[in-house]
Amino acid sequence: MGILIIVGLFVLGIGLGYILRKVIKESVVAKVTTMIIYLLLFVLGISVGGDEKVMNNLPTLGLNALIITAGAMLGSMIMAFLVYKLIQKLKRKREYEG
Repeated sequence: MGILIIVGLFVLGIGLGYILRKVIKESVVAKVTTMIIYLLLFVLGISVGGDEKVMNNLPTLGLNALIITAGAMLGSMIMAFLVYKLIQKLKRKREYEG
């Protein structure tokens, strides 16, 4: 049931974004998104800080989390670079053809 709510909210957001795309500026959406992410990280920090089991195992969990985070960041940066290059290539191709 939980996944249906998540997917439903996502689809609803896409539809609402499509309808309001002319009314709401992209910069406003970006600022609101950033603020909500900060709030979620803050609440997550409160949750982690309040969990004794997590706090007691933080040295072990911390190393694993650091390795996973570094790998995820590196993978994200590589993919972002590749997508950027692909978009630039497609733009050049359109300019050449058009």
